[in-house]
Amino acid sequence: MTRHSRHDITDDQEAELWHRWHTGETISSIGIALGKARTSVSYILSRHGGFPQPVRTRSPRALTLAEREEISRGLSAGHTMREIARALHRAPSTISREITRNGGQHHYRATRADERAWERSHRPKLCRLAQNGKLRHLVANKLALDWSPEQVSGWLKRTYPDDEALHVSHETIYKSIFVQARGVLKKELQKHLRTQRTFRQSRLSSTRGQRRGQIVDAVSIRERPAEVEDRAVPGHWEGDLIAGFANSYIATLAERHSRFTMLVKVSGKDTNTVVTALSKEVRKLPDQLRKSLTWDRGVELADHKTFTLATNVKVYFCDPRSPWQRGTNENTNRLLRQYFPKGTDLSVYSQVQLNKIARLLNQRPRKVLGYETPADKLRTSVASIS
Repeated sequence: MTRHSRHDITDDQEAELWHRWHTGETISSIGIALGKARTSVSYILSRHGGFPQPVRTRSPRALTLAEREEISRGLSAGHTMREIARALHRAPSTISREITRNGGQHHYRATRADERAWERSHRPKLCRLAQNGKLRHLVANKLALDWSPEQVSGWLKRTYPDDEALHVSHETIYKSIFVQARGVLKKELQKHLRTQRTFRQSRLSSTRGQRRGQIVDAVSIRERPAEVEDRAVPGHWEGDLIAGFANSYIATLAERHSRFTMLVKVSGKDTNTVVTALSKEVRKLPDQLRKSLTWDRGVELADHKTFTLATNVKVYFCDPRSPWQRGTNENTNRLLRQYFPKGTDLSVYSQVQLNKIARLLNQRPRKVLGYETPADKLRTSVASIS
């Protein structure tokens, strides 16, 4: 079984690595599952640009090891090439070429001939960009203008609708950038990609295959009332999920006025599970602390209308890829990593345990509050309203 010398990954482990990667698992969780360091997983992904090597198979037309052994035995018995070809139902020219390229009649060895044939078959097929200089030039020029591979691919089809030789998929462009062994597009073009990544991400990574931003009747954060923006009154919350090992999650809620934190146990990331768990915990709050909730574009809150009906809390959604619009919650999540380091299995924590951790955080003085604790700040604010 083949092993990669530096990182000790077996073929079976590498196959599992690619399977987990393309189902959306993180590099860290893959490393934990395989019992390997994160750097080993990252090395394999980078080595192939994020694209798994295709499984090599023999052509059905190629000579098999059994046939080569028959050739070897036939030569030892003094049979002619035509006799051997007839016995194997092969063309005499096929047998002749096989013997000639592997040492001739006196030095032919079946095992070695089979090994050499397998080695020779490992010749990568040139991709369209490697075969077509004009296409390669067009793609490179557009990438240098900070166009995405998808934009380049679409532009080519629109500009040259009748010339399929100048059409290329965005995945082929990505592969030619990330897999430098192809020698097609220069590595320097990676800096023009928006993500600045060094290998291709799985389409399911971080989102687990769920479409983001497709939330029916989502109310934009831009429509929040002014009292939310200036943090003048309590009751306005920011929320998100933090992820742990093996697709485990915890919902986090941070109150904007006091920075008070609530942690909610969720058994999954689907919208029904998340909305049900959030509704149960938020209903425990007094009415004056149930005004609004700002969430990102994750579809775990796609059923926001049910949440609002259950809690009377209005939901606003951030702009796509704008985590700073939930700055209070983002900062809170960073503080929580002290208790839940990345790679932690969050499913083992009960709601009682999460409440204890939230209490520890809420009883720590915060510089932003003049070293008052979030718990004291919220208690004082609620008392003044009452």
